[in-house]
Amino acid sequence: MIVRIMGEGQVRLDDGHLTELNKLDDELFSEMERGDESGFRRTLGALLDAVRRAGRPLPDDSLEPSELILPSPEATLEEVQEMLTGDGLIPG
Repeated sequence: MIVRIMGEGQVRLDDGHLTELNKLDDELFSEMERGDESGFRRTLGALLDAVRRAGRPLPDDSLEPSELILPSPEATLEEVQEMLTGDGLIPG
């Protein structure tokens, strides 16, 4: 799976990491529903760190179709809410 972190680039991520990422995505979604800004910041950082840690960066000049687009670390709770379709950021 190709994942893009907005403002950073793309990584290739093995599907075996989806369970961990889905857990963080569910937590992030719950915090957004509650309007928990500090929890949102913490969990978004953990989600992005997990993708960076597990993924293999693609070259900067590579432009692969992204199967998943994650917000930048600076994204606000409101901006991320607009990105969601109701299913979270990570497809289940």
